[in-house]
Amino acid sequence: MLSPTERQRYRRHLQLPEIGEAGQAKLLAARVLVVGAGGLGCPVLQYLAAAGVGTLGIADADKVEASNLQRQVLFGETDLGQLKAEAAARAVQRLNPAVHCEVYPQRVDLADVRDLVAQYDVVVDGSDNFPTRYLLNDACVSLGKPLISGAIYKFEGQVSVFNYQGGPTYRCLFPQPPSAAEAPNCDATGVLGVLPGLIGCAQATETLKVILGLGEVLRGRLWLFDALSFQTRILRFPRNPERAMVNLDTANQTDYAELCHPPLHEITAQELQEQLASDTPPFLLDVREPAEYELGHLPGATLIPLAYLADRIEEVPRHHPVVVYCRTGRRSAAAIEQFQEKFGFDNLLNLAGGLTAWAAEVDPAMAEAVA
Repeated sequence: MLSPTERQRYRRHLQLPEIGEAGQAKLLAARVLVVGAGGLGCPVLQYLAAAGVGTLGIADADKVEASNLQRQVLFGETDLGQLKAEAAARAVQRLNPAVHCEVYPQRVDLADVRDLVAQYDVVVDGSDNFPTRYLLNDACVSLGKPLISGAIYKFEGQVSVFNYQGGPTYRCLFPQPPSAAEAPNCDATGVLGVLPGLIGCAQATETLKVILGLGEVLRGRLWLFDALSFQTRILRFPRNPERAMVNLDTANQTDYAELCHPPLHEITAQELQEQLASDTPPFLLDVREPAEYELGHLPGATLIPLAYLADRIEEVPRHHPVVVYCRTGRRSAAAIEQFQEKFGFDNLLNLAGGLTAWAAEVDPAMAEAVA
């Protein structure tokens, strides 16, 4: 069943009676889709490739940035500016040339998720946003695919396996998405560099167990890890028949585009440059943290970190255009949702792409400050 080269490479697997040659053959025939080639996706891809999973789909629309290198261990400085999906595929090929990579340098959305998920046996969610998590869950329910889910926040992480052998789905545990203001954001809060490695390795472990039919899979159980105390615990949760039936055909599909993203008006970096040079420039609101502001900010901008908006709401004009910005546009979108829903503002514009776009399109000197 295996070639001499394969027997040599996977010898430690073959020595395990629970895997053996038949199990390794299952791995070689398996097709796994990894959505997100960032902090979680990097260790997942490394260990699945090393284990001999035959085909790996890699979906990610982002490019490698300098700030990724602290935790996204597939990449180096030579990969900066490259598409993550393509750079990750090259790293996988160097690790194990026999693994076939199928690259999707795009954000998975409603238009293509069904066709994409249908091509794979298992889906691993390494995304960093709630719209994608709910979309992948609903697609996996529709197509009967197991979903290996992981998430990280600061010093904590979690892993579970959804929609496996009649078990609970993601919506059984998390029926409703958080608002943009409530959604954790590593770009705003930071994350311990080694944490994604630990959580991603756990996701890879569960993926191999699902393919091989080994052990007690984290079905109906959420594994929680705290790096500061190095304590773990298991949270058990049941299948909710009504929530478990939600799929691509029964869910409110318009929510996928709106989850954690309020309806907002945007302004491009070049449009903002023109307005700042006009006789009536907009009020600039920076919602990043003080340390980020000190590294670089737009001239004349007022700093109000996202967590302090409610306390300093009177500092923001209501009858003059306000451009809200952060590093990438995500925190500023969350800020705008708070302004609109809680305080009734209707004069806000989000800087599309944040200071990252400003540095790329207007002021390259800002690039180092937002890397």
